Amino acid sequence: MVFSSTIFVFYFLPVVLLLYYNLPYRWRNPFLTLVSYGFYGWWKPWFILLMLAVTFVNYQAGRWLVRPGASPVNRRATLALSCAVSLGLLGFFKYYMFSAESLNVLLSWVGLPVFRILEVVLPIGISFFTFQALSYTVDVYRGDAPPARSFGDFACFVALFPQLIAGPIIRYHTVAQQLQTRQHTVERFAAGILIFSLGFAKKVLLANPMGEVADAVFSAESAGLADAWFGVTAYAFQIYFDFCGYSDMAVGLGRMFGFEFMKNFDAPYRAESITEVWRRWHLSLSTFLRDYLYIPLGGNRRGPWRTYYNLGLVMVLGGLWHGAKWTFVLWGVYHGCWLAWERWRGKRSLWANAPRPLRIGFTFVLMLFAWVLFRSESLESAVSYYGGMFGFTGVGGARGLLSAELYTPSHLWVLGLCVVLVFQRRQAHDWAAGELTWGRVVVAVLLLMMALVTMFNQSFNPFLYFQF
Repeated sequence: MVFSSTIFVFYFLPVVLLLYYNLPYRWRNPFLTLVSYGFYGWWKPWFILLMLAVTFVNYQAGRWLVRPGASPVNRRATLALSCAVSLGLLGFFKYYMFSAESLNVLLSWVGLPVFRILEVVLPIGISFFTFQALSYTVDVYRGDAPPARSFGDFACFVALFPQLIAGPIIRYHTVAQQLQTRQHTVERFAAGILIFSLGFAKKVLLANPMGEVADAVFSAESAGLADAWFGVTAYAFQIYFDFCGYSDMAVGLGRMFGFEFMKNFDAPYRAESITEVWRRWHLSLSTFLRDYLYIPLGGNRRGPWRTYYNLGLVMVLGGLWHGAKWTFVLWGVYHGCWLAWERWRGKRSLWANAPRPLRIGFTFVLMLFAWVLFRSESLESAVSYYGGMFGFTGVGGARGLLSAELYTPSHLWVLGLCVVLVFQRRQAHDWAAGELTWGRVVVAVLLLMMALVTMFNQSFNPFLYFQF
């Protein structure tokens, strides 16, 4: 079930809100847990068992870690067991087929027989809820988070449907108190509707049209110079407004139920270097990788070369987190190399002395090259696409890109609007966080109405981050 769907907007959400606010306070968390499991199991009900297993293992590990008299050895063993089970499940479902296919390629190269690969269905959002549950165990081990008061509270934390499928990745200590007691006010509820409406509009009015352009270009056998740049720019806007819109909707839904979730994007395309990009893009993942990988690896405390190695390794693992393909690995290598280079230069880009608009523009172009790897189905298609960006391939292809279909007035108008929105100073999240006024309410209602009308006429409505 996706947020930008008729069944969610007109049935699931209104019914859940109505029942939630008519329940006694003590039953609200169990109710949220129940409907969240229903939300997650909408596509394949058996996925619920997987999430329950991850939840139980990490909850039990948290209890063992704080037992009176628990020795350091036992605590380390408990943490290792929790990591092994959680990451083992994630590794099997997400990386088994990738590893097996890669091994078969190697076997065929050396003339050995290949083996049959088991088809594994990837559960939606498995990386998000696994990382979220595992971060709790690590934080309890470090003393950074209190142990969950009950299994019910912890299950509610892991399964909360607003951020279950695609984040933001929530740390337990940031919502521990909210799970026990939280305020439900008209102002917070109204603010939640406001930011949900903005996120919904981003997804339907901006991300989806740009996704149509990106899919048309990337699915062509070859693309000419203009088409290639147009397609990857459209994809850059699609993935930003898709994920940023989803995060805004998650924050808005959280507020409707009394929760406060972190802001997940901070105008990333206004960044002046790749280092700054990662301070602005997918903040919950960036902080997770920093706190649970980069710093434990030594961070920048063991000399420059170890720092460069740590940056590269973290970004490669970050690429693999997004998907089990070599394109994602190279996407991580690409970002890791730029981060190491900028660290060597004192976190400054090569164009640090250029005027600010040029610094932003150059960084955006670097991001476009990275998005080619992220979007391409294979290394071969990525190389072919790069050839198009440099004018080495012809216009058109097997599916015949038609300028009249690609460069429509509506596509160009949406592209121009995306440019204005991503490069202007004030972001939608900050605008929605301001004082609640009738002007803001009217704007949000109009955008929501436009998005709802548009949604009924759209056949293209994917959520990109469901695959992660």
